[in-house]
Amino acid sequence: MNREQTIENRLVERTTRLNSRQRFLEACACRPLDRPPIWLMRQAGRALPEYRLLKEKHSFLDLVQTPELAAEVTLQPVRRFRMDAAILFSDILVVAEALGQRYRFGENGGIEMEFRVESAKDIEQLDSGAVTRRLQYMARALPLVRAELGEQTALIGFAGAPWTLANFMMEGGSAKEFTRAKGLFYTDYRLFARLMEKLTRAVTECLQLQIDAGVDAVQIFDSLGGLLAENVYEHASARWITQIISGLKGKTPVIVFGRGVHGSWDALLGTGARVLSVDWTLRLADVRARLPQDVAVQGNLDPFLLTTTPASVVAEAVLVLDQMRGAKGHIFNLGHGVPANAKLDCIEALITTVQNFK
Repeated sequence: MNREQTIENRLVERTTRLNSRQRFLEACACRPLDRPPIWLMRQAGRALPEYRLLKEKHSFLDLVQTPELAAEVTLQPVRRFRMDAAILFSDILVVAEALGQRYRFGENGGIEMEFRVESAKDIEQLDSGAVTRRLQYMARALPLVRAELGEQTALIGFAGAPWTLANFMMEGGSAKEFTRAKGLFYTDYRLFARLMEKLTRAVTECLQLQIDAGVDAVQIFDSLGGLLAENVYEHASARWITQIISGLKGKTPVIVFGRGVHGSWDALLGTGARVLSVDWTLRLADVRARLPQDVAVQGNLDPFLLTTTPASVVAEAVLVLDQMRGAKGHIFNLGHGVPANAKLDCIEALITTVQNFK
């Protein structure tokens, strides 16, 4: 065994003694670990019976905007499944609401915005000067979560990417096909840029607020990034994420999740993200191989598996773990959020498999 292997083996031995928070931060820094940390996008909320009990008494918006309730929902999956990280229970559209465009969930479950952003006048009326004040409920919820997590478990904050937010805001909510933001990008880039500038400032303030409240990392969700062609992703989305990351004060790791963004790795790397989260349609080891060794990867089990059987979950999770064995900078996660109909025994099987992986 050569000297470098001996040093690395000693480093891995040391990591077996790390708590969950330390393990998560070590993974973000691409240091060698005996196993990856694990948390799940949308781990808090709809799949949990304790959450559904709360929903019988409170609306979704009440849960998001009441610090004590948001903290409780954030903590529920960590108590039940012992994830290595908690993520604040919130919604990407709190930024739109803080700008003055309220939202709600319709009777059929889709998102409905109070109005649709359609014109220059609509964009100018978005109030970017009140975002931090209007999002203080997030700042009050996070210390409540930290008080229970202590220093043992990592805490993650998040916001939506400007491109993804613009799509919901211009469509007026959920849509079968998102076309209005793309149309504005191609036909009036100057006005498109004005909207994105406002959103970039608002998202930066939202994330900075969470960093100041003590989160260990933040994630930017570009869930609709895959709508864009490879040659325009940089100009329509990545450049604004870059501005957000460069505008954040401090050394908090930033994770960027560009769902369906498969041909724009240079643009994603150019954002300055410390971690790139990958959807389930790619082989994670191939992504790891093409990225610099100081950029971590997160992912990427197919979320659908959580609706099947524990045996199927274990088998597929082991495939991901085996292909990433020995790789530095891996945070185990899903390739998107936990489905509403996920089975509790499947989630438990996943967490146990990753945390016991040798």
